[in-house]
Amino acid sequence: MPELQLRGGEVDGLRLNYVVEGRGPAVILVHGLGGFAESWRHNIRPLAGRATVYALDLPGFGDSAKPRTRYRLAYFAGALRSFMDGLGLAQASLVGHSLGGAVSVTYALTHPSRVERLALVGAVIPGCGYRPSWIYRLMALRGIGEALSLGGCATLYKTALARCFHAPDRQEIDFFVDHRYAARTDAAARAAYLATLRDVRIDFETHAKDYRRAMATLELPVLLIHGRQDHVVHREHCAEVAAVLRHAAVRWVDACGHFPQIEHVDAVNAWLVDFLVGRPAPR
Repeated sequence: MPELQLRGGEVDGLRLNYVVEGRGPAVILVHGLGGFAESWRHNIRPLAGRATVYALDLPGFGDSAKPRTRYRLAYFAGALRSFMDGLGLAQASLVGHSLGGAVSVTYALTHPSRVERLALVGAVIPGCGYRPSWIYRLMALRGIGEALSLGGCATLYKTALARCFHAPDRQEIDFFVDHRYAARTDAAARAAYLATLRDVRIDFETHAKDYRRAMATLELPVLLIHGRQDHVVHREHCAEVAAVLRHAAVRWVDACGHFPQIEHVDAVNAWLVDFLVGRPAPR
């Protein structure tokens, strides 16, 4: 798995791991909270037939560096900018899942000329009425989050993750939890996870109006893919995001929870290929 050392600004010297496959226009896959590059393993190869696909471990996740820092959305977007700079990518399309959708939108708002198209899969976006579940709010409390994270184990993580699927697939859940388990659950990883939970709340609560106002000006074509049975990010949130964005189309997925790219992989891959490397974009 290649790695890139970032240069410049707040992320100078930061090491990011990533996966790359294919040839053609650049597409970057941005995972959500607790995710990692290979969680896109069912989507990379179908897209790589028409594009150069990059899937990265965001700072604090996977095998990327896990510094003690403020994990705000702007920090993740800064890492994404430096990632593109380091690879010499002037422009790319972004695909963001869950919190990766918020990172992708933040990057598109701050660097619109560098984003060609934007696909949001089960995405959660500031400014559109999202309230996290009680367990996330509990984990975000200082002291309580640390205590709960110490009691975490693979079995508990798998039980929690199964609730994110409409029809849990044991093989998929095992992979998502077990892959590079030690690196993704050590003390530095747990601290980065908790810091992310706490820090992005500022974006979702304090800067909600700023995001909503800015999103209404976004001229990029956007595709939203969302499960109708998503209990992590409810479908009402997706509908509100689509209403705010000026050039958005929505693909609703029946019998689907929070991971459309895993639960309905063939349909989602076809939509992504058509949107990202086909023409015209939905408007």
